[in-house]
Amino acid sequence: MTSEHKQPSRSAPEALAALAARFGDRYTTSPAVRERHGQDESWHLPAPPDAVVYPESTDDVAVIARVCAEHKTPMIPFGVGTSLEGHVAALQGGVCIDLGRMNNVLEINAEDMDARVQAGVTRKQLNAYIKDTGLFFPVDPGADATLGGMTATRASGTTAVRYGTMCDNVLGLTAVLADGRIIRTGTRARKSSTGYDLTRLFVGSEGTLGVITEVAVRLHGVPQAVSAAVCNFPSLQDAVDTVISTIQSGVPVARIELLDEVQVRGVNNYSKTDYALAPTLFFEFHGTEAGVAEQAQLVGQLARDNGAAGFRWATLPEERSKLWEARHNAYYGGLSLRPGARGYVTDVCVPISRLAECVVATKRDIEASGLIAPIVGHVGDGNFHLVILVDPENQDEVRQAAALNERVVHRALEAGGTCSGEHGVGYGKLQFLETEHGEALSLMRTIKQALDPHNLMNPGKIVSPLASA
Repeated sequence: MTSEHKQPSRSAPEALAALAARFGDRYTTSPAVRERHGQDESWHLPAPPDAVVYPESTDDVAVIARVCAEHKTPMIPFGVGTSLEGHVAALQGGVCIDLGRMNNVLEINAEDMDARVQAGVTRKQLNAYIKDTGLFFPVDPGADATLGGMTATRASGTTAVRYGTMCDNVLGLTAVLADGRIIRTGTRARKSSTGYDLTRLFVGSEGTLGVITEVAVRLHGVPQAVSAAVCNFPSLQDAVDTVISTIQSGVPVARIELLDEVQVRGVNNYSKTDYALAPTLFFEFHGTEAGVAEQAQLVGQLARDNGAAGFRWATLPEERSKLWEARHNAYYGGLSLRPGARGYVTDVCVPISRLAECVVATKRDIEASGLIAPIVGHVGDGNFHLVILVDPENQDEVRQAAALNERVVHRALEAGGTCSGEHGVGYGKLQFLETEHGEALSLMRTIKQALDPHNLMNPGKIVSPLASA
C-alpha cells in the first residue's frame, strides 16, 4: 500500500495567499497539522489538504467559500476526524475547514425540547450543557463526534432503535454553499408542509453540497428509570432470533447490541471485563420504573426461549457506564486481538427479517477467509459491523479483506438492505452506490452539479468524480 491517496492538487496559490492574509494565525500549512486533517479513524489512505483554516462563525466560513469559489479551490469540512470511510481526505488538495472552534451552544429551548448549536459542538458537550434541564440528546455513535459532522454523515449508533438517527433529530440547519451563500433550513415547529425538505437534503450530504455551520436538534426527556443487561447465547442464530422477536413484539428497547464471541474476547482484553466468550447481547431499557421492569421481564423470557444464559443486570449508573464504555471501545478491543494490525472497518444494514441469515452467512465468510474479523452491531435496526484486522503492508491480506467486504455488502444489497447503515460513503463505498441506487444516482449527480458546478465541495465523495468546469 502507498502511504497516501491523492490526485493532483487543484488549489490555486491565489486562494491560499488570500486566506493566509485574511485569517492570520487561524490559517496554517504546517505539515503535521495538514497530515492530521487528511485522515479519519479508518483504514483508508490519507490525503492531506494544502492548508487548514479555523473559522469561528458562519460569516468566516462564507468568506472562505467565496475565496475558494473565486479561485476554483476545493473545500473539505472537518469536525474531529472520527469518520470511517475516508470522508475528510483531501483527494484533490484544497482547503480543510476545521469547525472545531465553532463550539458554542447558541440556544436551549427547554419547554420546546430543542437546541441550536454551532457545528463544532460535540454530543457530550451538549449533554453536559443541558444536564440540569431534565433533557438529553440521544444520538450516540460511540465517538464524541461534533454535531455538524454527525449531521453531515447522518450518524446514528446504539440508541437509534428507540430515538432514531440524526435524520430524525435534526430540525433545521445553517449551511454555506459552494459560492459563499448562506442558507437556513427548517423552523422550530415540529412539522411543516412548505417547500422542498432541504434539511434532509443536507443531512448525510458529507460536505459535498455545502458546509454545515449550525444545527437545530431535537432533545428528549431523561427517562425516569434505566436498566441494562448482558446475556450470552449458544449461537449467533439464537442471539439474532432474540433480537427479531424483541422488535416484532413491539418492546421499546433503547439499545440492543450484538457482539460475536471474537468481539467479546477483544472487549475483555481491552476493557478488562470478564464476559463469557459466546455470542452476546447488550440491552438497555428506558421508561418508568414499572415500564422498565415489564420490558426487562419480557425480553428476558424471549432470550431464555432462545437459550440465553448468564444474565447480568446493571442498574446503578456506574455499572451501566462501565458496560457501555466497554461496548463503545469494541473497535479498540478488536485491534487488541492482533497488535500492530489496522482495522478494515465496514458496516451494512438489512431488514430485520433478513438479519439472521446475513449475520450467520457473514460469519461463515469470515471463517473461510482465515482473517480475524469481529462482528458487532446495532442489531435492533438491522445494522452490523466488521472490524477486519489486516497488516496494511500485506497486499494479499488487504485484497482478502476487500473481497470479504464486497461479499458482505452485496449480500446486504440482495437482501434489500444498504451498503452502509451509518458509516456513510466517503470515498470508501463509492463503488457500491450504482448497485444500490440505480438511476437515482444520476439525480444525485444532477443535484450536486446544480449546487456545486465546479465540484469544489469535498470532491471525490458520494457521487464524484464529476467533471470540473
